[in-house]
Amino acid sequence: MKPTGFLPRTVLAGLALALASCEVGPDYHQPAAPDVATVAPAATQTGSDQAFVSGADISGEWWTLFKSPELNSLIDAALANNPNLTAAQQTLVEAEENVRAAEGALLPALSGSFQDERQRVSSASSASFGGGSAASSKVIAPFTLYNASLSVTYGLDIWGGARRDVESLQAQAEYQRYQLEAAYLALTANIVTAAVSQASVQAQIAATSQIIAADQQQLDILNRQYALGGIAKANILSEEAILASAKAQLPPLQAQLAQLRNQLADYVGKFPAQYHEADFTLASLHLPQNLPRSLPSDLVNQRPDIQAAASQLHAASANVGVATAQMLPQITLSASVGHDALSTASLFTPQTLLWSLVAGLTQPLFEGGQLTAKRQASVAALRVAGAQYQATVLTAFQNVADALQAVQYDSDALQAARLAADASAKSLAVTQDQFKLGSQPFTAVLAAQTSYQNAVIAQVKAQAAQLADTAALFQALGGGWWHRDDVSATAKNCCGLIP
Repeated sequence: MKPTGFLPRTVLAGLALALASCEVGPDYHQPAAPDVATVAPAATQTGSDQAFVSGADISGEWWTLFKSPELNSLIDAALANNPNLTAAQQTLVEAEENVRAAEGALLPALSGSFQDERQRVSSASSASFGGGSAASSKVIAPFTLYNASLSVTYGLDIWGGARRDVESLQAQAEYQRYQLEAAYLALTANIVTAAVSQASVQAQIAATSQIIAADQQQLDILNRQYALGGIAKANILSEEAILASAKAQLPPLQAQLAQLRNQLADYVGKFPAQYHEADFTLASLHLPQNLPRSLPSDLVNQRPDIQAAASQLHAASANVGVATAQMLPQITLSASVGHDALSTASLFTPQTLLWSLVAGLTQPLFEGGQLTAKRQASVAALRVAGAQYQATVLTAFQNVADALQAVQYDSDALQAARLAADASAKSLAVTQDQFKLGSQPFTAVLAAQTSYQNAVIAQVKAQAAQLADTAALFQALGGGWWHRDDVSATAKNCCGLIP
């Protein structure tokens, strides 16, 4: 081999300078936080059960604030065994390995080879090379040609296209990191919500069963009165309709309870038949007293979905640079050194040395408009990512405002339900006293019991709504993922969450 070309040192120095400073395409900047003073449209206040604390931080294990060891244990099992979370973790690993692969492309590629080739040159070929006739040429005996060589190839990233590609893949890895955090947050919040729903349904089943028992007892009394001729048949039919209506409410609640058990089994990575955990009760779930209320600037950093959208915007920005660089000249340098010999003994002698230096330049001249169209498509994708980021921020602020106001009104609803239940309990007590004195029939007692149990069901639903909406608030505020030990400092730093 012979050298086919080379680059002067001044050119190489200029290229090195260009490599250090030139990257085509827009430089990404983290979007600024929305210019709003608060998340909710107006200052929100809770009732006496809870209090908002402005600027309060969120625990990385916020569900422990419900003070339920059973809930904590269930979430630990889900975090260890949920297949969707495992898939999100491995997707992040895949994205990080793709980054490492792209970073390797920024370095020179070095390869080595060894080859032994058995050859036989024909008489005609030897005559033509030697200048004689085929008839007078001697036949060359077969021989073996040995070759050992090293080659290096390096594509000069003059326009920063390869670096932009790495930047894009890094942003995609960040996206997968925040997708993992979003999956983690959704899983924990869904388990808390399912536990609250299960406790609520359990209480509703108990209250409904008592209503059915009271209605059945009242029907039995009416049947005895009818047998004695004291009441009309219409009274019996009316009470039978009331009892049937009460019984009809029970199967849907029982089905819902079974479905919640199946749902919790799925969360912890088990089949429904393998799930044998005890059902949650409202008494086992304590309402967190102090609730955080984040500033808009903090909310943007805390929400995994916002950070994921920002990462997609970053990747789209870098892809514009990649598409732009593909339209510009590409320079490749390659060099090789090796030895050719007829025997291994002489393979590495100075006489068998071969080397070459090659510089290649490629400039797209006509691609049918493909490269221009690809760049325009990347610019459009950047605009799409920008709009999607804005939509994600708006939705996030809506989620938080909804959760804040839900917690506020949940307190009012629970207070009203408690008052109604207390009033029904007092009415039941008065009716029972009057029955003992003979001034009220027993049917009045049963009616008061039914009214009281309905009030209890309303209170149960209000209490469950307050617990569920409190969990939704922690989820809407980001769930405190930045305080967990298993989250990398890189992820925390990129959002400004490490002081």
